[in-house]
Amino acid sequence: MIVAHQKRKENIVEYLLYMWEVEDLIRANRLDMDSIRRTVLPQYNQSPEVMAEIEQWYENLIEMMRREGVAEKGHIQLNKNVILTLTDLHLRLLRSPKETVYGATYYKTLPSIVQLRSKSGGEEIPEIETCLTAVYGYLLLRMQKKPVSPETTEAVKQIMLFLNLLAAKQKEEQNGELNLDE
Repeated sequence: MIVAHQKRKENIVEYLLYMWEVEDLIRANRLDMDSIRRTVLPQYNQSPEVMAEIEQWYENLIEMMRREGVAEKGHIQLNKNVILTLTDLHLRLLRSPKETVYGATYYKTLPSIVQLRSKSGGEEIPEIETCLTAVYGYLLLRMQKKPVSPETTEAVKQIMLFLNLLAAKQKEEQNGELNLDE
């Protein structure tokens, strides 16, 4: 909860990746709050009041995952909404004549996106979600100390460059500093 709130303010892409990790952590604990109390909550060193908030946050996430049918895979609507918002911003940035750097970065990333989408089995998912999925998969492979090809590493670096630029634009918009008009 504390990390999520901080990341949401600072970098929306890091926030989403973190929230996906939390979803997987909840799944690893079989959506069992007692298991989370034993394995996850002790890692937080907070006051009893904050610990109660953190526990409630996990309970709410578990309830959302159950209610929304994403106990085994997928993402809660809260996270899907962030992707939709980022996709909307992405499209507006591409249409803006002021955002030439953003457009150039996107088009440099596009071959990797196309390649990833072709491997997705024909699923129609937004490009931004494709990019996030690639980065999340890469991070999981690195955590598991599994080999990652140099080509994949380079593609993920380019995707992260693109996503970080999108996150910076989202922060500008959030702060009222983004003007896409001519």
